[in-house]
Amino acid sequence: MPRMTARTTAHRTAALAAAAVSPLLLNLWAAGPALAHGAPTDPVSRVYGCSPEGGRAGTAACKAAVAANGAPFTAWDNLRVANVNGRDRRTIPDGKLCSGGLPAYKGLDLARADWPSTRLTPGGTLRMTYASTIAHTGTFRLYLTKAGYDPAKPLTWSDLPDRPFAEVKDPALTNGSYRFSVKLPADRTGRQVLYTIWQNSSTPDTYYSCSDVVFTKAGVAAGTERGTGKEAATDQASPTSGTTTPAATRTPAADAPSATSDAPPAQAAAATPESTPVASATGAGSGPSAPLLAGGAAAVLVLTGGAALALRMRRR
Repeated sequence: MPRMTARTTAHRTAALAAAAVSPLLLNLWAAGPALAHGAPTDPVSRVYGCSPEGGRAGTAACKAAVAANGAPFTAWDNLRVANVNGRDRRTIPDGKLCSGGLPAYKGLDLARADWPSTRLTPGGTLRMTYASTIAHTGTFRLYLTKAGYDPAKPLTWSDLPDRPFAEVKDPALTNGSYRFSVKLPADRTGRQVLYTIWQNSSTPDTYYSCSDVVFTKAGVAAGTERGTGKEAATDQASPTSGTTTPAATRTPAADAPSATSDAPPAQAAAATPESTPVASATGAGSGPSAPLLAGGAAAVLVLTGGAALALRMRRR
């Protein structure tokens, strides 16, 4: 048998270490695109406000939502559905608009009039802050429930106009958020729902969110007291980004009940599944998490240790 040298042993040790770590690294790299999530933080969305990070988890509405879910909204930035391609009204069922039809977020569809809300002014300026972890191109479509909306009933597509009151395309991601300003309709009063659809163009995903708002005569901008769920008017200016298209000058939206689509012609014509939920059934662990980061750190440590061992063996 050939004599086992120290150098041979060192090489084999390093190879074994690399072989053990490679699957972990591949899994981490494969999970990379899954880190690209987002949701509105101002006006606060239900999913973010009721999350452990949103500061409103202790409110009655959020407690009820978590109880209905059976789990907390840890993955608040992962409420997305793949391959919708502008067919929102045909993909997301009535009564499940706030959850995107995903079981992991079903508690967000509860019909209540006490969701944490943001105070707005009719005809005023909406300054949207939409948190995201990785920059993506795409279009934000903003809807407001119609006058006479009843929050005691499940939200349906008939509660929303056929066309959004504003669209914003490809705003810049700055300090972890998209920020843009749009003009609000002047004919809304009382409690309403701001429904935001973010259709990515760099991924197959579309994100859905409900932000509860209350129209009052005081204040000119979006804002809430963080951690209390109480409505409060603030006037913190945010930079305007992206291209806003007023509804009065647009063509009909792709999600209106018609054959039009916001997707590129070739993509719209392609046959795609009606809906492919991306979030897991539990709703936890599918977003950015400490275990994922810890796994990456462990992989680096193992590689470093293997290389150091190989060098020490080689020097002997």
